[in-house]
Amino acid sequence: MIRTNLSTRPFYNERAVLFWLLIAALAVVGATIFNVTRVLRYSRSDTQLATQAARDEEHAADLRQQAARLRATVDPKQIEFASAEARQANELIDRRTFSWTDLFNRFEATLPDDVRITAIRSRVEKDQDIVTVQVVARSTDDIDKFMENLEATGAFKDLGRRIDEHVNEQNQMETGLDMLYVPSGQPPAKAKKPGTAKR
Repeated sequence: MIRTNLSTRPFYNERAVLFWLLIAALAVVGATIFNVTRVLRYSRSDTQLATQAARDEEHAADLRQQAARLRATVDPKQIEFASAEARQANELIDRRTFSWTDLFNRFEATLPDDVRITAIRSRVEKDQDIVTVQVVARSTDDIDKFMENLEATGAFKDLGRRIDEHVNEQNQMETGLDMLYVPSGQPPAKAKKPGTAKR
């Protein structure tokens, strides 16, 4: 059997070549269509964002103009009057929120055994709480110790002034202590009294 190709023009498998060329062309067309749709979508999105940004800028400009008009209509005297009223209201609130329980707890934690408190008064001066305490003790040393204990808490300042210090009929020291009360907001610890005198 003769297997030699005797034709003058050799046979090529053109169908396979055309098939792969068609596949490549379809891939190129598909990629082109995909890219074009993406470009169109992003272009529309950019246009919408630019339009929205322009609207937002116009709205912000309108709000700034309205704020400027409102500021021009406000009377500075009215603002000052309102501020003064607010300060007075805050002072009243501070006086109402004065915690007597915390104050008594601090005295209980710092009072030596030989000192008694007979009276307490509170007042507000220049937005500060001033407390006057009337005490009775066996000696001035006991009163000094009580003052040291109060100062050590950090909630009492300016304890140097004593009011009407004298010896009463029972031969005990009686005096008034005027002090600035600046509570830190933390309740006093229920601990052993510092500086308790031993007898």
